[in-house]
Amino acid sequence: MPQRAEILLVDDEEALCTAAEKILAKEGYRVTSVNTATDGLASFERNGADLLITDLMLPDLEGIHVLKRAKEMRPTVEVIVITGHGTVEKAVEAMRLGAYDFIEKPLDRAALVKAVSKAIEKQRLAEENRRLREELQQQRGEDALIGNSEAMIAVKKLLRQIAPTDVSVLVQGESGTGKEVAADVIHNLSLRRDKAIVKISCAAIPETLLESELFGYERGAFTGAAGSKPGKFELADGGTLFLDEIAEMSPQLQAKLLRVLQDGRFQRLGSTKDIQVDVRVISATHVDIHQAIGEKRFREDLYYRLNVVNVTLPPLRQRTEDIPLLAEHFLKKYTVRMRKDIRSFAPAAMEQLISHSWAGNVRELENAMQRAIAVTPGDTIQSFQLVLMPSATSDGQAVGPSVTIPIGLPMAEAEERIIHAALTHCGGDKEKAAKILGISSRTLYRRFAKPEA
Repeated sequence: MPQRAEILLVDDEEALCTAAEKILAKEGYRVTSVNTATDGLASFERNGADLLITDLMLPDLEGIHVLKRAKEMRPTVEVIVITGHGTVEKAVEAMRLGAYDFIEKPLDRAALVKAVSKAIEKQRLAEENRRLREELQQQRGEDALIGNSEAMIAVKKLLRQIAPTDVSVLVQGESGTGKEVAADVIHNLSLRRDKAIVKISCAAIPETLLESELFGYERGAFTGAAGSKPGKFELADGGTLFLDEIAEMSPQLQAKLLRVLQDGRFQRLGSTKDIQVDVRVISATHVDIHQAIGEKRFREDLYYRLNVVNVTLPPLRQRTEDIPLLAEHFLKKYTVRMRKDIRSFAPAAMEQLISHSWAGNVRELENAMQRAIAVTPGDTIQSFQLVLMPSATSDGQAVGPSVTIPIGLPMAEAEERIIHAALTHCGGDKEKAAKILGISSRTLYRRFAKPEA
């Protein structure tokens, strides 16, 4: 950027402009010079510049005005002011208003080159930092959805494509698949990332309160409304609103939500004044939305407003190749929080994680990892330290947590693994563990005297 940087010079002295152009051209810069503030601002608005150099005393407007207007048009531009005799105080004021530096007349070649070089370098570094922040933001956004399976690669690609747009997105998937995380990714990769993402669960708030939470209320709107309060839509103005469990919203409230999506206006409870907002809406549900529409529980016109783009998250059982990545992620996360020094999984433990059905998806896996890390005394998680939630059988009945016994495992080790799993499942209660194993507590004590070892 320093070589071939664009410089706009505003000064009414032709001789000064000619000299400065020659000096800066030899340094590799491209210089455009004009003689009035009006022409300078017009050129800057039309063509831009990497650096603006302006005299403080111009025939039509002061250089301070040029500085202010240029910063309004492009806040990142660097400005150097030229000051003559008796205008040093104005140069100090210019520095306070955002000028990078000032140089005094008559122009000194070394001083001019030094000031320009430093200003251009500062802008180059600022631009590089901005680019790196954007890349880091994108990496953080995508990394929140962990997985390299074909299904997750497709999801990430779709999120990258839709994030910079302002289209409404409906995220669907089973409970625990990461619908809220997907909403965060979309927001963090969007042009709204510097504003807030406001979240609300339509299932967690009583129907009578949900409207006031969404749209806010004025004093006296209902019993207990002692003052006014902005709703989620106002708080999300300029940013993103995430409506979780959207299918749980009442039909009456759905009609009000539809109006906001159509024209961006709503009224607080107890008010007749319209409030205009600019909000991107991301909604989520785990239910069959088409069935809800068929049963007249969800408005079809609202569905089409919310579902401009549909993102469907696969259940964990359909992307088992991602389980080791997720397990390692949670291992690193929670060993730090719990101040543990656990570094790996025993092969049988990882095999058990991969073979489990994970009805609760990623959320269930995270909970299982927290429990395992909490009870593991050494540096390796063993299979008997994993307490997995019961899975459903074909007839809907629950079965207990499974224990994986690889073919070829010695009988004594297999029995030890089963006993450990039973004790963990029973919270260390040896009487209960013996009962579900079909052996006496005396046998349990004799066979495995130190289950905590």
